[in-house]
Amino acid sequence: MYNGVLTTEVTATADVFTKPTPDGKKLFNVITIAETTDPIISEEGLKIVPDYTFENCPKLDVLFVPSAYDMYAQVHNPKIVNFIKEQNKNTKYTVSNCAGAHLIGKSGIADGKKIVTWIGGGEELQKNYPNLKVQNDSVVRYVEDGKFLSSNGNLISYVSALNLLKKMIGQEQVDFVESYIYLKELQNWKQ
Repeated sequence: MYNGVLTTEVTATADVFTKPTPDGKKLFNVITIAETTDPIISEEGLKIVPDYTFENCPKLDVLFVPSAYDMYAQVHNPKIVNFIKEQNKNTKYTVSNCAGAHLIGKSGIADGKKIVTWIGGGEELQKNYPNLKVQNDSVVRYVEDGKFLSSNGNLISYVSALNLLKKMIGQEQVDFVESYIYLKELQNWKQ
């Protein structure tokens, strides 16, 4: 995380991966990571205290890279970019949501891979990182290419989290999580 992070892109992942199994078993240890332990101020003004720093972060199986409306500071922060590069060496999956794709592009870890970013941001992403295979963000909401997954972000961050949960655990857990968070009711909210 970093200052200006979009809250939903942190909480969607936590919401999906902290849910237990139907019999109450905890499956994942979800943590937050930032450059320091100072509270992060999200775009929406929430203060989030990171669990770990780049220096003391444990080895990760999965790394979710969220975004901010203004990614300039993050993309130009070598500590963030290097942290992503180093963690990616050991991750089973690396996921970007929204403009987090710019950090993936800057790190070079997904060169030659398909990726999607926020709706309207694909052209800039492709221009800045020509080695990425940027998908048409006006029609593609979520994409997988090997260990790399990406989404348009915001509420679509749930799509990337739920798809990864399916890959890691299976559809039964996805169905349980969807019922736990009333996802189907949200889809029909206008009724």
